Amino acid sequence: MLLVIPAIDLRGGRCVRLYQGSYERETVYFDDPVKMARLWRVQNARVLHVVDLDAARNQGHNREVIGAICQALDIPVQVGGGIRTLEDIEALLAQGVYRVVLGTAAVREPDLISEALARYGCSRIVVGIDARDGEVRIEGWTSGSGVDAIALALDMEQRGVRRFVYTDISRDGTLEGPNIEMYRALGRRLQKARITASGGVSGYRDLMRLQELEPYRVDSVIIGRALYENRFPCQQFWCWHHKDEVDLTRFSTAPLKRDVTLP
Repeated sequence: MLLVIPAIDLRGGRCVRLYQGSYERETVYFDDPVKMARLWRVQNARVLHVVDLDAARNQGHNREVIGAICQALDIPVQVGGGIRTLEDIEALLAQGVYRVVLGTAAVREPDLISEALARYGCSRIVVGIDARDGEVRIEGWTSGSGVDAIALALDMEQRGVRRFVYTDISRDGTLEGPNIEMYRALGRRLQKARITASGGVSGYRDLMRLQELEPYRVDSVIIGRALYENRFPCQQFWCWHHKDEVDLTRFSTAPLKRDVTLP
């Protein structure tokens, strides 16, 4: 079964979404990220994906908010954005983050990934591959790297990475559908690692298409805009339009943090 992971992108302490990674094309969806996180939990989220967009661009960070989110939830929280040192990893894990997603560091300091894996294990260290036309982008998607996405994934897998979050930047925030062919091409080359798809999901039909990629090592998907814009019929039963009336202290039936082991 495909695991659906809601996304919270943080910029200036608020929940936002970018269109194709452009910071000039930002939509603010919610001013209170902790309340937003609780709402996703009420809607039966089993994992939450958080991206610190400020940290990704070296323009500060949102770690206080991230810590508050972790304290508010009883499910695992994974965090990416601007995590480029062992000290960054240690600080986030100490705040209650379940696992961290490293992107720029995988390109610029691949040995750091190997060291992090040795210290924290593959269940706590994930590599995020953010790509446009097959080229990995770094520094919050603002710079090209000249590195091929599949080549990076194969190197990281050899180093011990067992989970990739692959984002097609050209699809991210567009609701135009995920890059099925790219996930299939990457999955064919991997031997041990799994793929979390990200970017472009517009509704349940896209989820069905991704479900068919299970033989290609895709087992989960991160969704942002489609959830924020109520693109799934079941959300009408989850009180999306009455957020201020929902009891955010009464969570649903998803497993508690202590019961969850993520691959």
